[in-house]
Order: sequence, then C-alpha cells, then structure tokens
Amino acid sequence: MGKRLLILIFLSLFWLKSKAQVQVHTEMRTVYWNLIGLRYEKQIKPLEWKSIFPAELKAINNKTIELPGFIIPTKVGNKFSEFMLSVVPIESCPFCGSGDIPSMVEVKMLNPLLWTNKPIKLRGKLIINDSGDKRSEFFLVNAVQL
Repeated sequence: MGKRLLILIFLSLFWLKSKAQVQVHTEMRTVYWNLIGLRYEKQIKPLEWKSIFPAELKAINNKTIELPGFIIPTKVGNKFSEFMLSVVPIESCPFCGSGDIPSMVEVKMLNPLLWTNKPIKLRGKLIINDSGDKRSEFFLVNAVQL
C-alpha cells in the first residue's frame, strides 16, 4: 500500500508540474536582438559595474531597425505609448524562475497601440543609453507597428 501511495503522489506531482509550465512561444530572436544581447557588464570597482557595448552593437546606435517581440507593460491600461519589448511573452515571467532576465528595449511609440499577448513587430530608431543613469540601456523611439 505504501509503495502504491508514493507512486500515486509522484505521478500527481509530475502531472501538476507539466500543467503549470508556460506554453512554448514563437522565437523572436533576430540579428538585431542578437546584437542587443552582446551588451555585458564589467566590474570597475567593488560593488560597481558598468555596461559594455561592443563595437558591433554601437554600430546600430541611432539607426532605424525592426524588432519583433512581446509587450511588457510598465503602467496599468490597455493602450500603450510606452512599454518594454521583450523576446519572451509576459507569461514566461522574465523576473522569476531560472535563467537570466532576457534582453528588453524600452519603446516610445509615435501612436499608442492596444495591448496584445501576441507577438508584434516594430520599426523605430534604436538609441543606446550608455550614460549609466539607471534608465533603460536601449530605447526604440518614434516606433511604429508593422
């Protein structure tokens, strides 16, 4: 009886874990996302880090690019002019679980767009913020939805 109970508990936990996993999403990585992902941090003093932007990444600064991704709201609402764009959907909970926080870009739209949990594609000017001022390091400004 004890062995059967243990097997039943194990199978139940396995079934619950499989139901809790996020659905597989469409891969959003593109050449531009890969370039944005080249940014890394370097320790310059104890407890002080600085973002490093390799030359390949700096080459697209102030250039118009296209980025697919998912809306990560920064304010409450259903229509947004400003939000974060991520390579993973919000359901993937980029701030919890294992792994690293994915690359994100702060978006400033020319015209607001409605919330969707589906992937979107935007075109805008990429601005690299290397000032160290604690704001986003990447902005996509004057963005339009394609």
